[in-house]
Formats: sequence, structure tokens, C-alpha cells
Amino acid sequence: MTTAPPPPWTASDSADLYGLPLWGTPFFRVSDQGEVEVNLGEMENPNWNSMACILEELEARGIDAPLMLRFGNILEHRIKLLNESFRKAIADVGYQGAFKGVFPIKVNQQQQVIEQICQYGKPYHHGLEAGSKPELIAALSYMQDPEALIICNGYKDQEFIDLALYAIQMGMQVMLVVETVGEVPLILERATAIGVKPRLGVRMKLSTPGSGKWIQSGGDNSVFGLNAEQVIHVVDLLKKADALQCLELLHYHLGSQIPNIRTIRSGVSEASRVYVNLVQEGAPMGYLDMGGGLAVDYDGSQSNTTSSRNYAVEEYCADVVESVMDICSKSGVKHPTLITESGRATVAHYGVLVFNILDVSGISSRLDLPTLPANVPTELKYLADIPKHLKAVNLQESLNDALYYRDELRSRFSLGLISLRERALTEQCFAAILRQIEKATKTLDRIPDSLEELSTSRPEIYYGNFSLFQSLPDTWAIDQLFPIMPIHRLLEKPEHEGIFADITCDCDGKIDHFIADTGSKKSLPLHDFNKDEAYYIGVFLVGAYQETLGDLHNLFGDTNVVSVELDDEGKRAYGHEVEGDTVADVLSYVEYDPKEMTMNFRSLAERAVRSGLITAPQRKTIMQAYREGMQGYTYFEQA
Repeated sequence: MTTAPPPPWTASDSADLYGLPLWGTPFFRVSDQGEVEVNLGEMENPNWNSMACILEELEARGIDAPLMLRFGNILEHRIKLLNESFRKAIADVGYQGAFKGVFPIKVNQQQQVIEQICQYGKPYHHGLEAGSKPELIAALSYMQDPEALIICNGYKDQEFIDLALYAIQMGMQVMLVVETVGEVPLILERATAIGVKPRLGVRMKLSTPGSGKWIQSGGDNSVFGLNAEQVIHVVDLLKKADALQCLELLHYHLGSQIPNIRTIRSGVSEASRVYVNLVQEGAPMGYLDMGGGLAVDYDGSQSNTTSSRNYAVEEYCADVVESVMDICSKSGVKHPTLITESGRATVAHYGVLVFNILDVSGISSRLDLPTLPANVPTELKYLADIPKHLKAVNLQESLNDALYYRDELRSRFSLGLISLRERALTEQCFAAILRQIEKATKTLDRIPDSLEELSTSRPEIYYGNFSLFQSLPDTWAIDQLFPIMPIHRLLEKPEHEGIFADITCDCDGKIDHFIADTGSKKSLPLHDFNKDEAYYIGVFLVGAYQETLGDLHNLFGDTNVVSVELDDEGKRAYGHEVEGDTVADVLSYVEYDPKEMTMNFRSLAERAVRSGLITAPQRKTIMQAYREGMQGYTYFEQA
């Protein structure tokens, strides 16, 4: 009886394998041609474009990987979704207040991002949050909507306060949020000197704890905000200065990525009680700022794990509105304008990092054993004989034997009893045996756990043209999981299990945890690598924090950045091109002077000429190479 061949691998199989329908909808999909496509049109009227074709067109223009792709229509959709969801929730229950979102600049401070948020947010008067003087300066430059809010958080010196007060004087909707009691006298003093009424908020440290990775952002142990005693102290200071009428806003923040909706509801309820009491103290109030926390479902599990969330944006908005309305209505307090500082949920989907694979290192894929010389050690002969007796019923026993003989031969090498060449033959035999056992397990109805883990316990290393520390710092720092998958060749079944190493010389420069159905897994299914063909990997949902937090580890700088959108004729257009850092750029960031360095190297080359080590024409060639290297991309450049 012959066994029917397995059905051909399909695009749908690849999509399911990498979980794309769970985390990528409605922005990304796998096409029938086996390529990841991005929707550059409206969500209701999609316009699907191959990311592999985008890469080809950019390379033809001289823009190489690694690069950050930004999709403006996705950013526009996220801003629209948040604002329209709040509008619907408000209308559904008859809430008497409004909603005004603000984007925290710290989540992605890149100029193009802030410019587009102001552009796409204008129909909703979507504002900005500034947590430092430079961020306020950026906000005042790009926020041209006089109805949009600018929320000023963080510790503030006189220059920061003066800028905010001058903006209020010019008609901007700027709120100075009090972070410490000591800020109050300075703000009132500067407001009097400038001759303007300040618009104040106060940041409350709620007793409700946060959840997820940023659980310490909320609760009694939070490092930011005022406790109940301090909030009352601020109220008393304002009353004493006859300035309580300046207090308009209550702000709190439970954390950056809150996976559980129950935590959000608890925080909103507590904050609403505080808000009501501030009104009862005589403050006019009017605004309730719930900070960040709206989570991104990175793994698509729709659960309360740290990389997911157990609610949708629409549910989040409805729960917030209902909670505030219930408490304010029962207390006879006018419904406030609701504010969220949703940064991660606004920009995460907007950015995709794409890098190319440079090489692969790992376990050989060969099933056949090497030919052994006649005089090899007995243990090596025994190892090579294992496949002769390999059967479905003795796979575990064969694995145990292979491990035993491999370890014996390694011990003999450590004692100087076998040669390096014999050690290499040992590793070749062992790898081939594991491949044969792994292949044989696929014929079993039930695979033992120890055998099922064979492929993932021996992943191959795919060397990617990127720096983890520059482009994906949260992967290294807080074990953040991002969706990762090849963007093409998805009609081929990936037969390898791999991890990614970047091109830094740091052992931490690797990605070895990936999204799985439950939790994470230690390897990712990948395809054969051919040096003659480009193999591109996409890291999705990286628009939040990654560009801002990236550092200069090994002096790898910013990647190339391109914005991809459709023009008026519906054709792909590439704009806002930002060239990645040159070597000279990153050296100047860490206080080197490229001109001085070139001069020093020129002196070294001239000494070599005088010493007869090189000729004058050789010096010219060497100096040209040095200057070209100084102006080159910090990442691997194709010849």
C-alpha cells in the first residue's frame, strides 16, 4: 500500500504558520504568489502591494536593506480608529463630554512621525504630549491646530515653564501637569511675571497597580505622580494663592502595555473618584487624562499575556466612557473631556523593519554520513553504525547511543587522544544521525517530547544585516516579542528551524524567542539560504519606541528609512527618504572628529611612504578607501 504524498504547501499554510492573520489583519496578508503584502489603501477599499516588490524598487533606487518602512495610511487608520471608537462609545451611552487624544512624543520622536500625526490627527484635533523641553519645542513647531491639546508632563525648569506659558498666551491649548509639589510656586511665579493665567493639571499616583511588563508604572510604588496627601497639598497651595481656578486636569498613568481590561477599568474608576473630589474641592476641572496603556496584540492571542491584550480598541473605549460616566453622573459632576496618551497603539503597526540574511551557520542538512578512514577510533565507528539499525521503534534508543558516543569522543579530544579532524568527523556523523532521526519522527503517530524538540533544540543561525541594539532594543532589554517572518518564498515549506544573529560582535545580539500559539518558542521556521538570492525577513509592529531607544552599539547607526504610500493615480510612491547614518555620522555622535581622524590617518600613510612600505600611488588608493569608508553605510553593503 503506497502512502499518498502530502498536499503542496500553500500561502495559507505560511500565513497560519507565522500567525499573520492574528496579528497582521487588516494591514498585512500573504498573497497567492507567496509574498507578504501590505495594504496601502483604505481598510474598506484595500490596495495590496507586495513588500518584496517594494524592496526591489527601493534597491533599484539605491536604497538598501536594512531599512525601516513606514506606511502612512496605517498610521492614519490607527488615529481614525481610536478617535472614531471613542466618538461611537460616547454617542452610544449619551456621554456629555468629548474625547481628545494626544500622542506622547517619546514613543517615536522622529520628525516625519510627529509631522504625520499632526496631519492625520487634525480632523480630530489630536494633540501631543511632551515630557521634556526638547519635546515641547518640537510640539510647538509642528502642532498648528489651536484646538488640539499639548500636555506637558515631566519635571520642568523655568525655561520649560516659560515656553508653555508663552504658548498659552498665543492661544495654544497647553496644559502644565504638576509632577511635584515644588513646581506649583514656580509655575505661579512665572505666570505672574509673564502675565498669563496658567492651565494646570495634577498627576495622581493611583493605588490601582498596573499589569504586564510595566506593572511598576502604576500603584503605590510608582516613581511618578503625587499621592493623595500631596494632591491635597497642591489644592491647598492653589487655594492660598487664589489660583484654584487654574486647575483643569487630572492625569494618571498605569503603564505602557496593559493586557487586562479589568486593570484599565479599576484605574479609571479610582481616577474618576479623585476627579469628582477635586471638583468638590472647588477646582473647575474639565479634563481627565488616563495616560497610556492601550495595548498592542503583538502575538495575536487576544489574551492577557504581556505581548497581547484581552480586549479590542472598541471595548477599551466603551469601558472607559461607561466607567467615567457612571461615577460622575451619580455624583452630579459634569462629564469631563476624556484624554488618552495612546502612543504604542497608535504607531506600532506603522513601522516594519526589513533586513537581509547574509549567511547561515548551523547543523548540516545532509542525511548521509561522511566516509571514515580505516584507522578512526572504535567509538567513531560505533557512532557511524547507528543509522544501519535505525527504525521507528528504536528512535529514542538510537538518540541515546548517538549522544553517548559523541560525548565520549569529545572527552577523548579534551585528553588529546583523538585529532581535530576526528573530532570534526564525529560532529558530522552526529549531525547526520540527528537529521535521520528527525526525519523518521515524521512517520510516527505520536512523537515523544524528547524527539519532538530535536529541531528546535538545534536551531541554525541566520546572520541578519541589522543591529539588534539599534533597531530592536526592546528585544534585548525587556524580551519584547515582535512578529517576525520572511516576506517572500511563502509557497515553499520552511524546512529549517533558525534563530537570528545580528552583525554586532556581541553574544546578546540575537533573536532567539519568537511568537508561538501559547507563550514563545525558541526558533522560527525558515527556508534554505542561497547566497546568490536575497532572503528578506520582516519584523512587524516596531513603530513604537524602537527607533527612539536604539543605541550605537558597535557604532551601527540608524537604518535607511522610507515612507511608502500611494500617489493620486494609485501608484506606489516613495517619499520622506532618510539615509541611514554614515560612519562619519556615528563617530561624530560619540565625540570623534572625522576631519581630524582623516588627517591622522593621512599622516600614518605618509610615514609609510617615507619608510618605503607603500608607494605614493598606493597612498592615494588607500586614502580614497579610508574616505569612502568614512562616508559609507554602517551596515553591510553589497558589492
